[in-house]
Amino acid sequence: MTDHPAPAGVPVCYRHPGRESHIRCQRCERPICPDCMNDAAVGFQCPECIAAGRKETRSARTTYGGLRPTNAATTSLVLIGINVAVWVALLVSGGAGSRLFNLLVLRPDGACDLQNGYLNVQVGEAACTAGGGVWLPGVADGAWWQLMTSAFAHVQPLHLAFNMFALYLFGPQLELFFGRARFLALYLISALTGAAAVYWFSPEFSPTLGASGAIYGLMGALLVISLKVRVNVQGLLALIGINLLLTFTISNISWQGHLGGLVGGAATAAVLVYAPRTRRTPVQVAGLVALVALTVVAIMARTAQLT
Repeated sequence: MTDHPAPAGVPVCYRHPGRESHIRCQRCERPICPDCMNDAAVGFQCPECIAAGRKETRSARTTYGGLRPTNAATTSLVLIGINVAVWVALLVSGGAGSRLFNLLVLRPDGACDLQNGYLNVQVGEAACTAGGGVWLPGVADGAWWQLMTSAFAHVQPLHLAFNMFALYLFGPQLELFFGRARFLALYLISALTGAAAVYWFSPEFSPTLGASGAIYGLMGALLVISLKVRVNVQGLLALIGINLLLTFTISNISWQGHLGGLVGGAATAAVLVYAPRTRRTPVQVAGLVALVALTVVAIMARTAQLT
């Protein structure tokens, strides 16, 4: 298209000065020619305003400062996929008797399994394997990864199913409130505080596994949000109460992990929810770092005690 000078006084396209234009962008009100017109909800918009609108849409924020997710279930589905993959790996490797199980579960201190029902807690890994035993690593003797890997490990299918159903039920709601990064931080910090409570208060050589600490953290976070927005929390309190009752009345359930995760999730949510709007992100980051640091200090103190 060849541009010719427009008559004096006639509006011209701001992007093509040689083209006469009687249409204006509905957003910036600058004249635009047919080549620069983009359909909008009302009228037309210029290319610059279309690009600016897309950028603003992409950067839309959640209630508590995170980027609004396009699909609020994505993070929960990824976490579910990881848990299921670890369960399959444990299943095919031999379940509770496998080497992988002993590497992933949280055991506060290491011990030597002499394969006759007796644990020798006086020897280290080298002496254990030299004597024909199986070394069961623990956090205190260097298996620090167990503090997180145990939160993704399950052996019993029902254990996995209940935890993953709860994650799918609560996770997308919380991601809508917090955004993807903040929700993931909530989940992992809850898992870590649950593991720290297990490390401190569980029997020294017994294994603990499962995502329950993180799940209880999600329930604690929902409670904090509900109290912040002043909605009726009776149903949620009843749900938490029933789960805690089951925790303390059914054998082989880690009350340590459940309570630790609940407290950690509530504390994490409080940092995210009550941060001042004017400096929200820096305050949230500082608060979460402080919470993780306190948890790490508690873990280090327990390690010093056990060693």
